Amino acid sequence: MAHVCRQLSGSGASFAGWVGIIIATATNDWVRTCDYTVTTCVRMDELGARGLWAECVISPSLYHCVTLNHILTLPAYIQACRALMVCACLMGLPAMGLVLMSMPCVRLGDEIPATKLRHGMVGGALTFIVALCGLVSTIWFPIGAHAEEGLMSFGISLYTGWVGSALCLLGSFMILCCCGDDPSATPQRQQNSYYYSRQAGVTGNHAKSAHV
Repeated sequence: MAHVCRQLSGSGASFAGWVGIIIATATNDWVRTCDYTVTTCVRMDELGARGLWAECVISPSLYHCVTLNHILTLPAYIQACRALMVCACLMGLPAMGLVLMSMPCVRLGDEIPATKLRHGMVGGALTFIVALCGLVSTIWFPIGAHAEEGLMSFGISLYTGWVGSALCLLGSFMILCCCGDDPSATPQRQQNSYYYSRQAGVTGNHAKSAHV
């Protein structure tokens, strides 16, 4: 029962983290920037918001965004973070599918426990890669933005990406740990060892009879 609870918790955390990464990828409030000095921006109450796909100007009377369409002129950190986050979103779909198929309550045809174990291990490994892509992107982007221009604060989208990546990382560890100590594989191993020991005993008896 504890094994199933850990697997369910890991699957739920992975799914919630994947949804968080998708939300972070689709929104543009990653960092808050200031084109002037901090004092001027505070007095004017005007900040800039930058994400993977657009730059926005935020003020009490204005909210205007400019899409970042010119791919070749974009800084390298934006292009790399875009690629990593898109890969994380796309890779999360087969990862969640494999994790779902590894659940004890889901059975596809005459599926054996060893097949479910492989599904869980591959799904957990893919979820771990999703978490790594999200963590690298959400750490690299604010560093690159701060080096390019003044960084005022982090945005909601960046926090969402951090939480989503952390949940995927936690879920992948829980899924892989559950696959490592699957209790359903123990009886199968004991049955195989008993079968091979009986085979060895029968072979030994035949050899003794032939020798006599």
